[in-house]
Amino acid sequence: MSEESTENTTAMRLLRLVTASWMSSAMSAVAELGVADRLAAGPRPVTDLAADVGAAPGPLYRLLRACADIGLFRESAGQVFALTDLGDGLRSDSPHSLRNFVRWVGLAADRHTWSDLAQTVRTGEPAFERVHGKQVWEYFRDSPEVAEVFDNAMTELSDHVIKPVVDAYDFGRFRRIVDVGGGHGSLLATVLTANPAATGVLFDQPEVIASAGAPLDEAGVRDRCQLVDGDFFVGVPPGGDAYLMSNIIHDWDDEPSRRILANCREAMADGGRVLLVEAVVPDGVASSPTVKLMDLDMLVISGGRQRTGAQFDALFQDAGLKLSGIVPAGLCSVVEAVRA
Repeated sequence: MSEESTENTTAMRLLRLVTASWMSSAMSAVAELGVADRLAAGPRPVTDLAADVGAAPGPLYRLLRACADIGLFRESAGQVFALTDLGDGLRSDSPHSLRNFVRWVGLAADRHTWSDLAQTVRTGEPAFERVHGKQVWEYFRDSPEVAEVFDNAMTELSDHVIKPVVDAYDFGRFRRIVDVGGGHGSLLATVLTANPAATGVLFDQPEVIASAGAPLDEAGVRDRCQLVDGDFFVGVPPGGDAYLMSNIIHDWDDEPSRRILANCREAMADGGRVLLVEAVVPDGVASSPTVKLMDLDMLVISGGRQRTGAQFDALFQDAGLKLSGIVPAGLCSVVEAVRA
């Protein structure tokens, strides 16, 4: 290969990589407009879609043809579009839906925060407060419509994490499982359904617990579960055999994480376990950058982090715990610790 053609190939590869943010913006626009929902019943011309979603036909066509090139739609004669299997994941009612996560990535709350990544790398400080003028949790409190998209996005991701985790890890040895920061209870409901001898405690902030429990009711396990509110930086319900936290510790840097873990250590019964459901950063070069990009997202948003196995081990030691195993479960793993 000539030097000139090598340079052109390199330039094209760089161009494809750097314009990936344009692609995610296009996907977010499609998700925000609800196009996939309108195509659930079958192919439709863009003029019909435009009337349904409240868009101008010409710009909508330009958006959909670009998304057809990345596999979300199929275009046929007459500017008619149909969903693909991939695009089906943008439907609100799809069992594989990530519509709200795709919407979240396109909102200013996330996208503008990433625009200041270089300054975060310079300073070590999260970008969110610098960009938006308040910390992320304050922002959500003051912008409930954004918080709703984010909460729904996290629920969608959780739905994709729960089954692999429950299938991979043996929860049957625990009598009392405390789900710390468990939200509305989807993970705990699935764990209790799969382990009929276990009881549970759903623990979260008062405003979360006030509207929590629907998944427990739907699963028919509410009678085996207590709902308790509080602050995990202050303490957690005592007497659990397992303290389960799904994608909680990654929100925080090491010192706040140590406090949460130490509170779990103090509260748990003899022989108890701390179980973290987290995406573990692989050592070396990985086949996909997803987890390492998730780590950068935590860096700019809240100052949190995804961790390697060695970093979990060090964090546990600081909290009086000891890493006792890592059980892979799809995107996430169950990172297990016992009292040191």
